[in-house]
Amino acid sequence: MEIGELVKKQSYDFGDLCEIMNILRGENGCPWDREQTHKSIRKNLIEETYEVAEAIDCDDTELLCEELGDLMLQVVFHSKMAEEENRFNINDVCDGICKKLIVRHPHIFSDVTAKTSDEVLKNWEEIKKKTKSGSRKSAIDGIPPSLPSLMRASKACKKASGAGYITEDLDQAVNKIIVKAMELKDVCDNEENFVRVMGDLLFASADVSRIMDVDAEEALGHTVDLFADKFRSDEVKPKEKNALSGG
Repeated sequence: MEIGELVKKQSYDFGDLCEIMNILRGENGCPWDREQTHKSIRKNLIEETYEVAEAIDCDDTELLCEELGDLMLQVVFHSKMAEEENRFNINDVCDGICKKLIVRHPHIFSDVTAKTSDEVLKNWEEIKKKTKSGSRKSAIDGIPPSLPSLMRASKACKKASGAGYITEDLDQAVNKIIVKAMELKDVCDNEENFVRVMGDLLFASADVSRIMDVDAEEALGHTVDLFADKFRSDEVKPKEKNALSGG
């Protein structure tokens, strides 16, 4: 499609997005876009993902639509660079995810029965084990190191629980938090030990959240939001007091 024809369109679809990326990365395209690599825009992908999450948290439909577009751009961008390297293209990406969805939903596309969400998730995990067995040597493999540490801890606890490696007893898990919190007092004069014990405490907290079926990352985020609101409120009070006193 010619550029002149493209810019005159009243509405665009996924194919147009791919075509625009082809133009931007083309011989006479944008200098900035042409210079980028998978690693140079890696952080953009992460940032856009968090912005999508923020739009969801704000329940802002218009913003969510916009941010999903930004995130989709990152997928197309990386796919275009991979195509230039003769590795894969956007159609391969679509093909792969479509095949994965069909394989992992045998209760829809095959003869497996799953009447509840729990049964669906159980089937999903079993299929993942079979399809990923060649590349993953441990039950705890497959957790991206780039995840936020609390989210990564939660996933590690879940996988370890599925393998029967850690306790399902709530009292024991909570007691571990108490023990680690008390241990902090004894290691305050040693930075290395303090970091280790603090990590143990946070990990134990993530495990308790798992047992209680609470998202630890969301729980902490909610607390930070409450703290920020209280801080802003208390921050204003001295100013109001000074204004009333003429200070």
